[in-house]
Amino acid sequence: MKRISLDVINSTNEYAKTLSDREGKELTLVTAEYQEAGRGAGTNLWESEHGKNLLFSIIAFPLHLPANQVFTLSEVTALSICDVLNSYTKGFQIKWPNDIYFGDKKVVGMLIENDLQGKFVRRSIIGVGININQTVFCSDAPNPASLAQIIGREEERSQVLDKIMQQFTHYYGIMNNEPLLELHDLYMQHLYRKDTFHTYADENGTFQARISDVEPSGHLVLECENQELRRYAFKEVSFIIEH
Repeated sequence: MKRISLDVINSTNEYAKTLSDREGKELTLVTAEYQEAGRGAGTNLWESEHGKNLLFSIIAFPLHLPANQVFTLSEVTALSICDVLNSYTKGFQIKWPNDIYFGDKKVVGMLIENDLQGKFVRRSIIGVGININQTVFCSDAPNPASLAQIIGREEERSQVLDKIMQQFTHYYGIMNNEPLLELHDLYMQHLYRKDTFHTYADENGTFQARISDVEPSGHLVLECENQELRRYAFKEVSFIIEH
């Protein structure tokens, strides 16, 4: 895996887009100490103090991954990070589609941008922000937390990143060589709010439901109290979290 280390940049995803395709289609990791325009999904911004957290993008060229199963890359990345964070203390879960939560606090955000070629994924740029050692958050984000806040001590960021990339390489290999159901089952086992009723909101208002499934396409399937099933794409439904 090639690594590119940067100090201050607008965003690692935007930098990754400027890199030409590589011979051998190997994985490339781009890291930064600070992002001047770090983004989350949609118009969301990602707050990160200089030199305190992990900010990186993985450039991947999946082998024969169908476009309708591109969500597997979310599963691979989220599982990799969740496994490593749980090695420091148990309790980290994956909030659909790919954030990582500890309790009701957000520790990891992710932005994945895919280029398609026909019916397959040609290139994927996986942008990740992980709160590691930051202890003061100044943005209006409702529920940020860091690993240091949770475990009561700072960690060496490079060691955390090395562990994540080891896990990512492991799960990425499974994705390329074995049935995808194994990864999906693991993803579902780690899912935040799985099997219990909670409050959600869509364009029609709030309602009580529990997670029934996440489809290979990434759509969330919620089961309401009357057993009605509702299917949502990202941003079509919100998790209502009490603060």
